[in-house]
Amino acid sequence: MGVPSTLLRPVTAITALALGALTLSGCGESSLSRSGGGQSGGDVKIGLLVPLSGVYAPLGADMRNGFQLYLDQHDGKLGGRTVKVVTADEGESPQTGVPAAQKLVTQDQVTSVVGVVNSATALGLRDFFHESKRPLLVANAGADDITGARKSPYVWRTSFANGKVGAALGPAVAKATEGSVYLITADYAAGREMAAGFRKTFEAAGGKIAGEKYTPFGKTQDYQPYLSAIRSSGADAVYSFYAGAEAVNFVKQYKQFGLAGKVPLYGTGFLTEGGVLDAQGEAAVGVKTSLHYSTELDTPRNREFVDAYRKAYKEAPTVYAVQTYDAAAALDKALAKATGSSGAELAEALGGIGTIDSPRGPWTFDADHDARQKYYLREVRSEGGTVVNAVIGELS
Repeated sequence: MGVPSTLLRPVTAITALALGALTLSGCGESSLSRSGGGQSGGDVKIGLLVPLSGVYAPLGADMRNGFQLYLDQHDGKLGGRTVKVVTADEGESPQTGVPAAQKLVTQDQVTSVVGVVNSATALGLRDFFHESKRPLLVANAGADDITGARKSPYVWRTSFANGKVGAALGPAVAKATEGSVYLITADYAAGREMAAGFRKTFEAAGGKIAGEKYTPFGKTQDYQPYLSAIRSSGADAVYSFYAGAEAVNFVKQYKQFGLAGKVPLYGTGFLTEGGVLDAQGEAAVGVKTSLHYSTELDTPRNREFVDAYRKAYKEAPTVYAVQTYDAAAALDKALAKATGSSGAELAEALGGIGTIDSPRGPWTFDADHDARQKYYLREVRSEGGTVVNAVIGELS
């Protein structure tokens, strides 16, 4: 996800300290050949940087499960090498995530790092991984700049760019409503990027914006004033981005206020994903979202994955689990393809791995190291007393 802009300011200083520690410890490119995980044909150490504490901990658990499931299905090996996973707690912000990543590289001597939920942490780590020449596979953080303005040959993303998730939905909403849409999202980087992506393609397809509002991030609990503004705007539909507790509150209050069933609610998939949908329950029925995964994708590959995940963890997988499962798959192919043991050689190999056969559907890395993938139109439906994100179409 993205993070509030207030968290972005300290990142440069933290990264500078991390790079200083890298230099002092002598952990440049040659450290890979000294580490137990960097020797060609030998064991390999992979760092898993996910939130194990704080508000993002549920996402971290899903990500860790996805990575471990892939290892379990491949005899604990990637690229034919036995893997030792070193797990670190990302926490909630760059203040915890950047030092944790630094330790994985400089002390634990991992060959590559997988994970990162927080966008400010991912952006703060860019220079560190670029200078240390170790691949970072971002398995969630969605800031557009990660694979945009601040892209690096050592940073790859198996998840999504915020703007692309919103952009995928724009033309479909323009076609479905043939009228105006009200934009409402949380006021932080991810909310604004997802709204901007949607707005660009929605207006290009002939759609009109009836109004827009950015609600205080992490502080808004009562959405009634905003829902009143939506009603009085005369909008034919609503587009929103919320996640976590805010998504639960917004969707429930949208239903309670009487808008559900009258003014269609659209959003990016995080509005109704995983535990959020469980908490929303029947209030979410009818909400339509764009995302690159759903447990309800009716393909042999996804059915196999869902069954295996449920068997291992006694719950349904989420997009967060899939993104990290796929990071393991990408490393599997890259480690098998790499001509040597250095981070530079592994990064080069990542560029030539081709198509990943994923539960989400086949995807590849694009020229900017972002995931080139299909997005789906999902609708929350109640099936047998359970609410699910049914796949009702393809968006790209």
